[in-house]
Amino acid sequence: INEQGADHHSTITRVRAGLQALNAGIPQGWPDYVLHQMVMVMRGGEEVKISKRAGSYVTLRDLIDEVGRDATRYFLVARAPSSQLTFDIDLAISQSNDNPVYYIQYAHARVCSVLRKLSTQGWNWSVESGCDSLDALTEEAELALMKRLSAYPDVVTTAASSFEPHTIANYLRELAGEFHSYYNSNKVLEDSETVRNARVALSVAVRQVIANGLDLLGVSAPEEM
Repeated sequence: INEQGADHHSTITRVRAGLQALNAGIPQGWPDYVLHQMVMVMRGGEEVKISKRAGSYVTLRDLIDEVGRDATRYFLVARAPSSQLTFDIDLAISQSNDNPVYYIQYAHARVCSVLRKLSTQGWNWSVESGCDSLDALTEEAELALMKRLSAYPDVVTTAASSFEPHTIANYLRELAGEFHSYYNSNKVLEDSETVRNARVALSVAVRQVIANGLDLLGVSAPEEM
């Protein structure tokens, strides 16, 4: 798959026609292309002026050095190629709910914290005990979370077939948001063993899907933040 700027749209027909002219058995319509709109970089609420003619530009290494690999990868993949991307450096380095990559990673770390607390309390939990207790999940927020989790395989399949990895990034942000809301409104480590086992199982499932999705995007899933 060729990643090109939107100003290279005329390249597609020329390259494909040239490959067909070779008469070498190359499939029609090959190679695939994804055309991206230009990226605008913001710092301190102002646009970082970029001029290729003047040799003034921001490199990928500049972004990684300033905001880190995780934020750089997430922010660049979180928008559809056809939409204008504004890369806000201040937002990318902020540790707040407004920063989507931080928000998602924090959901993963939060579940890891739940498991550590579970251990310090001396409570036993296993995947089997959690699955056996799932009937205890009757809250509307719990059912919504399970429905969101069940959509993950289809999200990945669609993202791959349509060359739209941003749908995975958006899905993870929505899943993290639902989990944070659920966590803030419900006690996961309930005194009731059945409810506790079920809620821990749900939380662990959220953690697993977030870890899998971040891995696909090349973003880390920290256990502590």
